[in-house]
Amino acid sequence: MKTLTIVALIAAFAVSGLAQKFTEANNPPAAWSLVFLESAARRKALPESRARVALAEAVEIKNADALESGGVPNYIRAMAQNTKAAPQFANLVQTFLFGGTVAPETKMAMGLRIAQLYGSGYLYAHTARWLRASAKGQSLLKDWEDRRSFSDAEKTALEYAEKLTGDIHGVSEEDFARARGFYNDSQLIELTMTVCFFNHFVRFVEATGLPVEDWVLNDKAPKFDASVNKTVPPPARVALVSDGEMTQAQTILETAKKAQTENPRQSLGLGIANSQRAFLRVPALGQAWRDFGFQNRASWTIDRSIQLQISFAVSMANGCRYCTLHQVLGLRRLGVDPKKLLAMKKDDSALTPRELTAVEFARKLTKQPASVTDADFEKLKKEFGEQGAVEVVLQTGAFAFMNRFTDGLRLPSEDEAVKTYQEVYGDGAYRDWKLPK
Repeated sequence: MKTLTIVALIAAFAVSGLAQKFTEANNPPAAWSLVFLESAARRKALPESRARVALAEAVEIKNADALESGGVPNYIRAMAQNTKAAPQFANLVQTFLFGGTVAPETKMAMGLRIAQLYGSGYLYAHTARWLRASAKGQSLLKDWEDRRSFSDAEKTALEYAEKLTGDIHGVSEEDFARARGFYNDSQLIELTMTVCFFNHFVRFVEATGLPVEDWVLNDKAPKFDASVNKTVPPPARVALVSDGEMTQAQTILETAKKAQTENPRQSLGLGIANSQRAFLRVPALGQAWRDFGFQNRASWTIDRSIQLQISFAVSMANGCRYCTLHQVLGLRRLGVDPKKLLAMKKDDSALTPRELTAVEFARKLTKQPASVTDADFEKLKKEFGEQGAVEVVLQTGAFAFMNRFTDGLRLPSEDEAVKTYQEVYGDGAYRDWKLPK
């Protein structure tokens, strides 16, 4: 009798799980359950699951896996095949997880929540494995549904991730004030950058259709590498200026001056942008993001005009004030006719067929990463080639990152960007960029 009862319970659980997965697949919820994502991840690990891009056969990068297990994730293989920035991307992932002063498990949990919001089996598989690598992470996974073991700070971080992912203006003043009760300025910027990073990451892995690695799903006992800096929040109530901030400030100033004199058309002519000033508060993460961006774009095949068109389209779709102004400034400095800029704000009639292909793909990837189909990516590859298609994906992801960072933190627009925007669109086109004293 006891045996029959146990069998019945197991069967009921299985049927319940299947019913839940069927319901969610046909009626997408606001956030997918972990049961559904586990199933989605296992489907993407089947032999018939194929990436939409070529994957490098062997990549010798010490920290290719953020846990330094020796495994090489497919996101690194895709980067190695289609860019020259695989080492920088590996460093980016590891630094965003283990750098800074916010606990790694908090940031991993934010990534898992973002996987739920987008229904990404791939992001789920990696964030769940990272969490399984520590006792704290295992506790968070165990209590994921009711969050009874979560601290108020951890609950606040997850809420922050959810709101900023759903809308770049989704974090209200009240939400931000509540987060300030647990995190200092540098940590708030770190939380914001974490949300930005996972929004970039999920768009790359979903657009390229990466299969989930067997070794990721079946790693029963992952561990943080001994070299990992297991950080804890600092006791100070305010963020202290670090050596890294002071060193990087001088480096960034020199780089900005060099860009303005050596290749002015390729720069925005702003000196140090306010976004860069904010990055300085979390120097390790800011440097990792810059290093990846510089190396990544150094060998791109799509020209700067296409890059800016993508950025403009993504920023308009997200309603990002700060980044939209930057794209208008950049396009104007490239010599784009103001009439085209005026038309672009209304519709796509002024775009060339090549520009339109990139922009339409970028908008779809911006709205819902998991909605990109094989046909969508094939159309992009036909126009730009595989490397160019990956570049369009990465540019889209870069502004999924930057839109959330700049408008999410309410960074003020620089005077030169506002001036150019009003020259193009007319006086009064941009309001409230400065408050009266």
